[in-house]
Amino acid sequence: MYSEKVMDHFSNPRNVGELKDANAVGEVGNAKCGDIMKIYMKIEDNRVKDVKFKTFGCGAAIATSSIATEMVKGKTVEEALELSNKAVIEALDGLPPQKIHCSVLAEEAIKAAIIDYYKNQGIDTSHIEGCSGCCSDCHCEHE
Repeated sequence: MYSEKVMDHFSNPRNVGELKDANAVGEVGNAKCGDIMKIYMKIEDNRVKDVKFKTFGCGAAIATSSIATEMVKGKTVEEALELSNKAVIEALDGLPPQKIHCSVLAEEAIKAAIIDYYKNQGIDTSHIEGCSGCCSDCHCEHE
């Protein structure tokens, strides 16, 4: 059901915890399944210098959080913003269809942290904010 990479990142998650000196924090959740992801970033000189996460959820949620932090660490803010749920799925060698929403949450948590950083820096976020269609709580065109 799960790839070896998913099982590895679930059993041995990377970058777990909270960054006390984070200057970017994003939290997202999925009301349907109850997963909650919180991403902490330390951004310096337009680079993600450090990143950690806390996730309440299933094994796939933990694995997607873990790999997403590895994928953005050391990247520029713009490169981190390009992280997609599809890239997360590919990096984990796939996810079962019923767990795809976990990869969407990982993407959204990274974006939420960067939005937080941009807002704290007085940078316009309108180009990255908006609904991704990852839940059924809103009534937008993604339904």
